[in-house]
Amino acid sequence: MFQLGVERDFIAQHYLIGGDWGAENQLHSHHYRLEVILQGEELDEHGYLVDIVAVEQALDEQVAQYRDRTLNDLPPFRGLNPSLERFCRLLCEALCVRLQAPTLAKITVKLWENEIAWAAYTLEV
Repeated sequence: MFQLGVERDFIAQHYLIGGDWGAENQLHSHHYRLEVILQGEELDEHGYLVDIVAVEQALDEQVAQYRDRTLNDLPPFRGLNPSLERFCRLLCEALCVRLQAPTLAKITVKLWENEIAWAAYTLEV
Protein backbone atom coordinates (compact mmCIF):
# COMPACT_ATOMS: atom_id res chain seq x y z
CA MET A 1 0.00 0.00 0.00
CA PHE A 2 1.29 3.47 -0.88
CA GLN A 3 1.45 6.15 1.79
CA LEU A 4 1.92 9.89 1.51
CA GLY A 5 2.47 12.09 4.55
CA VAL A 6 2.50 15.84 5.05
CA GLU A 7 2.95 17.81 8.28
CA ARG A 8 2.10 21.24 9.58
CA ASP A 9 2.55 22.82 12.98
CA PHE A 10 0.67 25.57 14.76
CA ILE A 11 -0.05 26.96 18.18
CA ALA A 12 -3.57 27.03 19.62
CA GLN A 13 -5.03 27.46 23.07
CA HIS A 14 -7.66 25.57 25.02
CA TYR A 15 -8.80 24.62 28.48
CA LEU A 16 -10.37 21.34 29.50
CA ILE A 17 -13.86 21.16 30.99
CA GLY A 18 -15.96 18.56 32.75
CA GLY A 19 -13.37 17.24 35.18
CA ASP A 20 -10.58 18.19 37.53
CA TRP A 21 -7.38 18.12 35.46
CA GLY A 22 -5.43 20.69 37.43
CA ALA A 23 -3.54 23.14 35.25
CA GLU A 24 -5.24 21.73 32.13
CA ASN A 25 -8.48 23.39 33.33
CA GLN A 26 -6.81 26.78 32.84
CA LEU A 27 -6.30 28.44 29.46
CA HIS A 28 -2.99 27.24 28.03
CA SER A 29 -1.27 26.79 24.67
CA HIS A 30 -0.04 23.75 22.78
CA HIS A 31 2.41 23.68 19.92
CA TYR A 32 0.50 21.15 17.81
CA ARG A 33 2.04 19.09 15.04
CA LEU A 34 -0.50 17.79 12.55
CA GLU A 35 0.45 14.82 10.40
CA VAL A 36 -1.84 13.58 7.66
CA ILE A 37 -1.09 10.15 6.22
CA LEU A 38 -2.88 9.15 3.03
CA GLN A 39 -3.04 5.53 1.87
CA GLY A 40 -4.07 3.73 -1.28
CA GLU A 41 -3.29 0.68 -3.37
CA GLU A 42 -2.95 2.43 -6.73
CA LEU A 43 -1.30 5.51 -8.20
CA ASP A 44 -2.95 7.79 -10.74
CA GLU A 45 -1.80 8.24 -14.33
CA HIS A 46 0.86 10.72 -13.15
CA GLY A 47 2.33 8.35 -10.58
CA TYR A 48 0.68 10.15 -7.64
CA LEU A 49 -1.39 8.77 -4.82
CA VAL A 50 -2.75 12.29 -4.30
CA ASP A 51 -1.47 15.61 -5.62
CA ILE A 52 0.79 16.84 -2.81
CA VAL A 53 -0.01 20.48 -3.64
CA ALA A 54 -3.70 19.78 -2.95
CA VAL A 55 -2.76 18.12 0.35
CA GLU A 56 -0.64 21.10 1.37
CA GLN A 57 -3.45 23.54 0.49
CA ALA A 58 -6.00 21.52 2.47
CA LEU A 59 -3.69 21.40 5.49
CA ASP A 60 -2.97 25.12 5.29
CA GLU A 61 -6.71 25.86 5.21
CA GLN A 62 -7.39 23.66 8.21
CA VAL A 63 -4.51 24.99 10.26
CA ALA A 64 -5.54 28.60 9.51
CA GLN A 65 -8.89 27.97 11.22
CA TYR A 66 -7.20 27.07 14.51
CA ARG A 67 -3.81 28.84 14.58
CA ASP A 68 -3.55 31.29 17.49
CA ARG A 69 -7.18 30.69 18.47
CA THR A 70 -8.85 29.34 21.60
CA LEU A 71 -10.49 26.05 20.64
CA ASN A 72 -13.23 26.39 23.27
CA ASP A 73 -14.49 29.55 21.50
CA LEU A 74 -14.93 27.86 18.12
CA PRO A 75 -18.29 26.34 17.06
CA PRO A 76 -17.08 22.72 16.71
CA PHE A 77 -16.05 22.71 20.39
CA ARG A 78 -18.80 24.83 21.91
CA GLY A 79 -19.89 23.10 25.12
CA LEU A 80 -17.51 20.17 24.50
CA ASN A 81 -14.20 19.25 26.01
CA PRO A 82 -11.61 20.17 23.34
CA SER A 83 -9.60 17.03 23.92
CA LEU A 84 -6.73 15.98 21.72
CA GLU A 85 -8.78 13.01 20.48
CA ARG A 86 -11.81 15.13 19.57
CA PHE A 87 -9.62 17.70 17.81
CA CYS A 88 -7.89 14.94 15.85
CA ARG A 89 -11.20 13.46 14.65
CA LEU A 90 -12.49 16.89 13.64
CA LEU A 91 -9.39 17.53 11.53
CA CYS A 92 -9.54 14.09 9.92
CA GLU A 93 -13.21 14.49 8.96
CA ALA A 94 -12.57 17.92 7.45
CA LEU A 95 -9.59 16.67 5.44
CA CYS A 96 -11.56 13.66 4.23
CA VAL A 97 -14.16 16.00 2.73
CA ARG A 98 -11.51 18.24 1.20
CA LEU A 99 -9.19 15.56 -0.22
CA GLN A 100 -10.89 13.50 -2.88
CA ALA A 101 -8.98 11.21 -5.24
CA PRO A 102 -9.94 7.89 -6.84
CA THR A 103 -6.69 6.35 -5.57
CA LEU A 104 -7.28 7.34 -1.95
CA ALA A 105 -8.42 4.55 0.43
CA LYS A 106 -7.66 5.87 3.94
CA ILE A 107 -6.84 9.12 5.67
CA THR A 108 -5.15 9.16 9.06
CA VAL A 109 -4.57 12.29 11.08
CA LYS A 110 -2.02 12.15 13.86
CA LEU A 111 -2.08 15.20 16.09
CA TRP A 112 0.77 15.81 18.54
CA GLU A 113 0.17 18.23 21.43
CA ASN A 114 3.79 18.07 22.59
CA GLU A 115 6.93 16.00 22.02
CA ILE A 116 5.52 12.86 23.69
CA ALA A 117 1.71 12.86 23.37
CA TRP A 118 -0.42 12.34 20.28
CA ALA A 119 -3.80 11.04 19.14
CA ALA A 120 -4.71 9.54 15.76
CA TYR A 121 -7.95 9.06 13.86
CA THR A 122 -8.41 7.09 10.62
CA LEU A 123 -11.24 7.22 8.09
CA GLU A 124 -11.76 5.00 5.09
CA VAL A 125 -12.60 7.06 2.03
